[in-house]
Amino acid sequence: MRYKTVLFDFDGTVFDTVEGITKSIQYALALHGRQEPLDRLRCFAGPPLVDKFMEVYGVTRAQAEQLVVDFRARYVPVGVYESKPFAGIDTLLGSLRAAGMVLGVATSKPQAMAELLLERSGLKACFDVIVGSTPGLNNEKKWQIVTRAMELCSAEPGQTVLVGDTMYDVAGAKRCGIPCIGVRWGYAAPDELETAGADWIAETMDDLRSYLCQDRPGTI
Repeated sequence: MRYKTVLFDFDGTVFDTVEGITKSIQYALALHGRQEPLDRLRCFAGPPLVDKFMEVYGVTRAQAEQLVVDFRARYVPVGVYESKPFAGIDTLLGSLRAAGMVLGVATSKPQAMAELLLERSGLKACFDVIVGSTPGLNNEKKWQIVTRAMELCSAEPGQTVLVGDTMYDVAGAKRCGIPCIGVRWGYAAPDELETAGADWIAETMDDLRSYLCQDRPGTI
């Protein structure tokens, strides 16, 4: 077994949530007079929203916080359900559990939303711990969430890996002293994972399963 504990990002890694997120971001921006095409808003799927609004649009923190409030006005009743697990994730998680690994979710998404979607999809029981952002404005840093997940799992850095799809996952893992496996099926821009310094990149879920279960050579 390559690792004892495997932590998964949620948006873009376990669940395909881009439709609900981008439509709700589009809705929030429209309330403030800005019209944006959905494909420009894919970058909002995953990272803390306050930071992302400030980064992309140059707004103040107060303005970004209001945009998050407006985003949630659509996302909570509608957008959260415009999502589904990535095909094959259930098989992957089952294989890893059968191999004896401790599995967790470490996501910037509000924890209650992640738990709701996992419960509805029948995947919640696949995870030993689920850690999301605390109630508020979804601005907790990734490394803080990963740290809490590791504490709940009693995970040792040398035996733990984070699986994610963006540079935020890579940075959060590095801050916690653990490697990060990037996945191609998520929402990263071209070369984003390489530039961020992902320790390894899985093209498919079968690649990820093989790597973690040591079906083929290779080390991080």
